[in-house]
Amino acid sequence: MDPRGDWDGVVAVIEQVVADDRLLAATVAGVRGSVREVAALTPGDMSAHTRALLLAATRAVAARRGPTEAELGFVQELGVTRALQGVPVEAVLSAIHVAERGIWAHVREIARAHGVGAERLLDMRELYEDWAEAVRGRLITAHRETLADRERSATARDTALLLRLLEGGSAASLAAAEAGLPAELWVVTARSGEPVDSAARWERDLRGPAPVLAAEVDGLFVAVLARSPAPDALPGPAGLAGPGQPEHVSKLRRLAASALAAAEAAGRTGVVHIAGLAALAAVVERDDLAGVLARHHAPARRALGANALPVARAVRTWFECDRDVARAAEALFVHPNTVRNRLQRFAEATGTDPYTPLGAVDAWWLCRTWLLAAE
Repeated sequence: MDPRGDWDGVVAVIEQVVADDRLLAATVAGVRGSVREVAALTPGDMSAHTRALLLAATRAVAARRGPTEAELGFVQELGVTRALQGVPVEAVLSAIHVAERGIWAHVREIARAHGVGAERLLDMRELYEDWAEAVRGRLITAHRETLADRERSATARDTALLLRLLEGGSAASLAAAEAGLPAELWVVTARSGEPVDSAARWERDLRGPAPVLAAEVDGLFVAVLARSPAPDALPGPAGLAGPGQPEHVSKLRRLAASALAAAEAAGRTGVVHIAGLAALAAVVERDDLAGVLARHHAPARRALGANALPVARAVRTWFECDRDVARAAEALFVHPNTVRNRLQRFAEATGTDPYTPLGAVDAWWLCRTWLLAAE
């Protein structure tokens, strides 16, 4: 004899609940009406899974045990199925909760007819909650692992297609067709920063109605898009090139990388097209000429001594503030006359006039080179 009392009444309640087809139909209808995300599922699909869960739960309660591995295996399959159907795990749990409420309300009604009291109902509920907790854990794990596997698979596919695009020629054309990309493409490059998940994050920022291929390539985030992104699509800085045909994506990638380097040098943020920084990109990428310029003006740097870096910083900031002395002074936290004096000292030491077009290019380039060397 069970020390807590006879369990036969509980078993009778359970058998009646399981045999009630109208309860199952009402439960499924209630779930479909309450949880929008599962309303698109067929009634047959939902009825089959609800019946299976109900049978498993009632058997466990009747036997006063937790879930078996077979029951958990079914739950795992349910989690996988719902994930592949695109039903969020929160919606699956909400559907189960709605079904539970309806079924337990019916159980309380039947229990009175069988003489099952409140204490025994509480025992039933506690047993069920223990069973349900293990079931929910397995369901959530299966659902999340399925989505993660799916995302990894999609990422691997995107990376493979992107690498084929970068090969150029007929391989690029075929890869673009396979990815659903049009004949006119754009390429964005940016610093990834966080190698594990940055590509997915950048891709989410860029994704719109048009397809996107995105992956980490040679230490940079690279995305190929079917349309030009908005300037604020990424927090940036980011380089953009295009439009161009699929077979020219490799060239577009190089131009986008040049635009990125130029944007970083100019302190620009957001998505910057190579056409907006073409001259600067050409300068920034010529390390050999930067070295020649620095060696040529080495005597001037020595003559400036300890003031070389403050002077270089003032000149570079002045250029980056569109040659506005007041803005440059504010950025440097100095008096405007200090900026003017440093511009004059630079011109005297180097013989380069920063107020002329060509002199301005050499002055900015030389000061940037000095500052980078110091860093």
